[in-house]
Amino acid sequence: MRTDPPQPAPSGEPAAPPPAARSADDWTIGRLLSWTTDYLKRHGAESPRLDAEVMLAHVLGYERVQLYTHYEDVVGEGPRKRYRELVKRRAEGAPVAYLVERKEFYSLRFDVTPAVLIPRPETEYVVLGFLEAAKGLEAPTAVDVGTGSGCLAVSCTKHHPSARFVAIDVSPEALDVARRNAERHGVADRIEFLEGDLLAPVAGRPAFDLIVSNPPYIPTGDIEGLEPGVRDFEPRLALDGGADGLDCYRRLVEQAIPLLKPGGRLILEIGEAQDEDVRGLLARHPEYRILPTVRDLQNYPRVVHAERAD
Repeated sequence: MRTDPPQPAPSGEPAAPPPAARSADDWTIGRLLSWTTDYLKRHGAESPRLDAEVMLAHVLGYERVQLYTHYEDVVGEGPRKRYRELVKRRAEGAPVAYLVERKEFYSLRFDVTPAVLIPRPETEYVVLGFLEAAKGLEAPTAVDVGTGSGCLAVSCTKHHPSARFVAIDVSPEALDVARRNAERHGVADRIEFLEGDLLAPVAGRPAFDLIVSNPPYIPTGDIEGLEPGVRDFEPRLALDGGADGLDCYRRLVEQAIPLLKPGGRLILEIGEAQDEDVRGLLARHPEYRILPTVRDLQNYPRVVHAERAD
């Protein structure tokens, strides 16, 4: 018969060891993962086992797979103490990516802090769109608007050997994170980082081959209803898209016209209900040729593409 896990003490470990435990020496990697998974599940975590593994691997300096090759190893009090603190903060709603200060995106590791939006798998469709559009171009030039962690500019540059980017963000703290990620992946010499609002820092420059962006697109009134880990921890600046979520799109669509070469591509991530609205904004400008919208694995509209007409 299944029994509920022991209730947690304020420290984040059980109030008393489970019946099978004889001493602190019984806190093996396997037992810590099992207990933490149950604990986080009771606190509403969507992926409690994954969260437990990522945090413990971080504390121990392991890759996740190494946890299973050391499953019976006993975890000492020092690492357990650090792990308890992470588990406690996770149960309070802090995103795992901020707790371990990293997130994988497009098979690359990115440093993240609360100054930047946590990269999402859906945003990888922007990278795929860039690589497809830039496939036949030698030394394409591009802009990443609202670069945040730099996940778009860095991933695109890493996977296109001659691409050069300008990465723009209004937040100097975000730019610091993006620079570190560019240096980590050896592409800092091909990315210029500029502080400023949308495309203003490159106004008047020669036109680019591509402009990509994952702009803020959550309507202001919807933010309070977001999942607490997003609402309470991720930067509001990277979420709030104004009353209807389209403030940045209106400005970007117009600002990009003189900054795209003929045939140049504008690639914009969108919210799942914004395809018609964003395509409508583009349709107001005859300078654009609107291409098919890319849908994600859940069949939601995810990335809008438009070309600068010749």
